[in-house]
Amino acid sequence: MSIYDIKIDSLQGKPVDLNSYKGKHILFVNVASKCGFTPQYRDLEKLYQEYQDKLMVIGVPCNQFGNQEPGSSSEIQEFCQVNYGVSFLITEKVDVKGGNQHPLYSWLTKKDQNSKKSSTVRWNFQKYLVDDEGNLVDYYYSITKPTSSKITKHLK
Repeated sequence: MSIYDIKIDSLQGKPVDLNSYKGKHILFVNVASKCGFTPQYRDLEKLYQEYQDKLMVIGVPCNQFGNQEPGSSSEIQEFCQVNYGVSFLITEKVDVKGGNQHPLYSWLTKKDQNSKKSSTVRWNFQKYLVDDEGNLVDYYYSITKPTSSKITKHLK
């Protein structure tokens, strides 16, 4: 299965067609509003604005780490826009690990699906970069800033 076959809804409950991002890199980030890494929303927006011709940033709210994303869809949307001016896509809240892991994160974290490597989501704001052909490039732990050269070198 390709990354483009995975179904996920936006924060507003509308289906997201990942096919529409073919030809662009996609940075998936599990996000949370009440985390020490939450200010990374600012750098995620900056990254998106700078590279939006070749990059889509997709924030994926998750409440599995310290209950740091307890909000409803409308609360998450308002928080992101009011505090950080987020204009990139935010999806529905999902599980990124465990028995109810969303298929997106199953693909991102399992080598038998992404053909690259296996990983575990360890905390909020872990990042997964997919290239413009739908291949997993790599993942980056929360401490890696969105504007880090580890990520931007793939977008130059």
